[in-house]
Amino acid sequence: MSVIDNFTVDKNAVTYLGKGLSRPECIIAESNGHLWIADNRGSLTHLAPDGTQRLLGPKEGTPNGVAMTSKGDFFVADIEARLVYRIDREGNKEVVIRELDGKPLGAVNFVYVDHMDRLWVTVSTSTEPRSAALNSQIPDGYVFLADETGVRCVADGILFTNEVRLDEKCEYLYVAETTGGGITRYQVAANGDLSNREKFGPWPLFEGAKVDGFAFDQEGNLWVTEITRNALVVVKPDGQSHTIFEDPEGRCIDFPTSVTFGGEDLKTVYVGSLKMDKIASFRSPIAGAPMVHWDKA
Repeated sequence: MSVIDNFTVDKNAVTYLGKGLSRPECIIAESNGHLWIADNRGSLTHLAPDGTQRLLGPKEGTPNGVAMTSKGDFFVADIEARLVYRIDREGNKEVVIRELDGKPLGAVNFVYVDHMDRLWVTVSTSTEPRSAALNSQIPDGYVFLADETGVRCVADGILFTNEVRLDEKCEYLYVAETTGGGITRYQVAANGDLSNREKFGPWPLFEGAKVDGFAFDQEGNLWVTEITRNALVVVKPDGQSHTIFEDPEGRCIDFPTSVTFGGEDLKTVYVGSLKMDKIASFRSPIAGAPMVHWDKA
């Protein structure tokens, strides 16, 4: 039995960081304690360990998913402008992908940099408005990969594609299918091609569930955010699930969208949100799996 089997998040143990944030959907944590947070007032808010904040970038579109590169700057998925841009720590921005095979991208949701510096990008839907796809099951989401060979679609037919991550061995790409209410995964070839799509864990997590973001801990558990109950659900490597937190009224955590492990021991959990103006945080009994940038701060 794992310690996670008996773990739940005590609402009284939840603390908060930052202030005045707008739609802080995604969070990047560095090993030196600095946080970089998607912020709809611009692009990113830099939250230093001493609590000081600095907003990067002018207000353009809607920043959603964020990934740190090996050079210490960032890729941002802009879900409103429907493109991917790169931004450095001084706020200088450059659009890097705005179309695929000559067509508009659609609602770009998330970006993820792997150990080979490849960029994985999710598009939730091409449906207009995107809320129509969020309120039904329209399988027009997809994943594309940008590497040294170019940019190409590697998976499609997905129910509102949200976050993606590779496991520790890089054998599988895990995908949050929001309106499917669960996680799927694909086997990953050396060149990044995907195959053998399968459901992982309960599908859906529970009746009516809508999943959003997720992260791995060092035992291989997936920590998944769910937005209808404002819940956090852990899916173990054997596929069994365990709800560790829920707050249907949103008094403690409202509309959780992402999980980020940080702190010196990677046991501090930060939770992103579409509706809060600050970051919720609590302590985990298990350390998170380090992101590829973790030792580069």
